[in-house]
Amino acid sequence: MALKYRFNLKDIKLEDFKVYLFALFKAVIPKKKIRNVSDLQDFIKKKSAWISQVTLYNYLKTRIGTKYVLMFDDEIFLSSINKAKWNIYVVSLQDLTFYTLSYLKVFHNYNGEHHAEEIYEDILNLEKKNEMPEEIIIKGKKQFLERLKNIDWETHYKSLPFNDSALALYEWAPVADELKTLDRKIVLNSMILKWNNIKEEFSRLIKI
Repeated sequence: MALKYRFNLKDIKLEDFKVYLFALFKAVIPKKKIRNVSDLQDFIKKKSAWISQVTLYNYLKTRIGTKYVLMFDDEIFLSSINKAKWNIYVVSLQDLTFYTLSYLKVFHNYNGEHHAEEIYEDILNLEKKNEMPEEIIIKGKKQFLERLKNIDWETHYKSLPFNDSALALYEWAPVADELKTLDRKIVLNSMILKWNNIKEEFSRLIKI
C-alpha cells in the first residue's frame, strides 16, 4: 500500500515542471510539419514526454489538498514519482510509434513499419543522457518487441491504440490503491482525451 507524505513543491524537479507548464502555452506555439522519419521521431519523443508528465502531475495535483492526499516531502516518494514518469513514458512512446506508423500506412500509403524498432530504440538511447534508468530501458525494449510481433498495421490506429499507456498511468501513479480504485475511469479517460488532441495535431502536421 502506498504511504502518505507531506507535499512540498520545492522538492519537485524543475525540469519536470517545465514540461508541465509548457502545456499551458503549447496552443500558441507554431508547429513544425512532419516531413521525414527524423521529424516523426522528434514528434513521438516530445509528445510522449508531454503526455506522460502532464497526465501524471494532473492526477497527483487532483489528489493534493484533500484529506486523502498523498503528500511528498520525502525522498522515497519523490523517487516513486520519477520512476512512474519513466515507466509511463516508455509505454507512451510505444503507443505513439505504433499509432503514427499505422495511420501513415493506411491513409498515406507509407510503409514505414520497418522504422518502428529503430525509432523507438533511438529515442530510448537519447534518454540515457537524461538519466532514464537502464532497467527501464531494457524492459521497454523487450516490451516493444513483444508488442511489435502482434501489430496489425492496417487496423492498429483504430484499435484502442493508446490503451496501454493509459493503463501504465493508472498502474504507476504513486497513489494509494484504495484511491486508485475510485479514480480508475477518470484517470484512463483523462489520458485518452489528451491522446485525442495529439492525434488531431498529428493529422494536421502530416498534411502537405
